[in-house]
Amino acid sequence: MDCAITNKDGWFRYRAAAIIIEEGCVLMARNDRDPYYYSVGGAVLQNESAEEAVMREVMEEAGVHYDIDRLVFIHENFFTGDQALVGVPCHEIALYFLMKPKSSKVLHDCGFTQTGVKEQLCWIPLDQLSEFKVYPTFFMEKLPLKNDYIEHIVTFENTIAE
Repeated sequence: MDCAITNKDGWFRYRAAAIIIEEGCVLMARNDRDPYYYSVGGAVLQNESAEEAVMREVMEEAGVHYDIDRLVFIHENFFTGDQALVGVPCHEIALYFLMKPKSSKVLHDCGFTQTGVKEQLCWIPLDQLSEFKVYPTFFMEKLPLKNDYIEHIVTFENTIAE
C-alpha cells in the first residue's frame, strides 16, 4: 500500500525519487498525457524504506539496477492537483537520492503509469535542462550537484498542469 492519504482536506504522498546522471545528462520520465518531464521514482510503500523504494522504482521504470550514492534533497512540495486531483490541495514529501553512475545510458522503456498512460524515459542534457518543462523545478538550479550535503527544499507550485 502506498504511503498516501486522500481526504476532504487534500492529498498527501511520501515519495522516493532518483537522480541518475550519465554522460552529462539526467534521466527524466514523461508520459503521453502531461506536458512536462518528471523525476524517476514513486510512492514509498507502507513498511518500505525510502532507499528500498527508490531502488524498486528505478528497476520498475528503467529496468536497470542502480546503487544509491547518497541522499541529496528532502523536498516538501505544495501544489494544486491535476487529472484525478483537479483543484485538490496536494502536499508531497520526496526524498531524492543520487544514484551511482553506470557509464551507460542503456535502459528499458518504463511502460505505463499507474493510470494506464504510456510513459517514456528521456536523457536530458544538463546544460539544456532549462529548455524543458521539468518537475521538480529546482532541478534547473540545483543540477548538476555542487554540494555534498543534504538540502531541504520547500516549493509552492500553483499547479503542475498549465
